[in-house]
Amino acid sequence: MVAETVQVESFDGFVRRYEPRLREALSASLGSDPGKDATAEAMAYAWEHWEKVRAMDNPMGYLYVLGRNRGRRTAIRRRVVLLPTPQEATPWVEPHLPDALGALPEQQRVVVMLLHCFEWTMSEVAEFLDVSKSTVQSHAERGMARLRKRMGVTT
Repeated sequence: MVAETVQVESFDGFVRRYEPRLREALSASLGSDPGKDATAEAMAYAWEHWEKVRAMDNPMGYLYVLGRNRGRRTAIRRRVVLLPTPQEATPWVEPHLPDALGALPEQQRVVVMLLHCFEWTMSEVAEFLDVSKSTVQSHAERGMARLRKRMGVTT
């Protein structure tokens, strides 16, 4: 589970366990490169304040908000840019999908990407974002409806 009290003996263990998920969430929120930068800043904060972070009930949620806020302050552009998916690395992906995802409101984009791109469970997303599962479901439904409309997909 994402939001469990951290039970690791070292900061290195914490980074190995939680950094990839934090990077996914911040990249979904801010875009690919700013998300990586925000993750690095959040992990630097965690290192500097390890005893405080280690004692938190939801350190990943805290670091997500911290990274997202710092990333927003340093962002040059407001428009989220998601890197195109290399075709040789994955199955075929609709070429307009990154732009359509980037155009979604932030909460919808984060929920849709964590659920459908990074294969998090609805419970993990709800815990991570500190919201109810029904809120996650609502953001996911609205986000997918906007994606379908923007891309001209009918159901």
